[in-house]
Amino acid sequence: MTTQQTAALDKLREQQSDVREHTAPWMVAQQLMDICRHEPASAELILQDLDRPAMSIVEAEKKVKAYADAHKNGSFACVPPDESDRILREFYGLPAMEAGEQAGQGAPEEQAGGFLDLMDFLG
Repeated sequence: MTTQQTAALDKLREQQSDVREHTAPWMVAQQLMDICRHEPASAELILQDLDRPAMSIVEAEKKVKAYADAHKNGSFACVPPDESDRILREFYGLPAMEAGEQAGQGAPEEQAGGFLDLMDFLG
């Protein structure tokens, strides 16, 4: 892990400590941490933005909530993971994931044509 990734994770944890655990902004920080762990370039961009109050996890969560509110069905609102990822990437100016990349993460059988390769889990 790069120093930028570590710094971004630390900054996200710091902002996360200012909100109640398992709330929407807290979950946004969790999702951003996942991005930072897997994408060093995105971690650097996120780190630069988190110092600005207008780019905090609370402000990012407002964008996700706006999507949920716009797509509400009765009293039920939901934001699918791929849509949340798109919203956060757009908010922080991160590179977009290629089609299917989000769904394929953690699902080696989808990438291997329907077969699960146990070697994917070793190493």
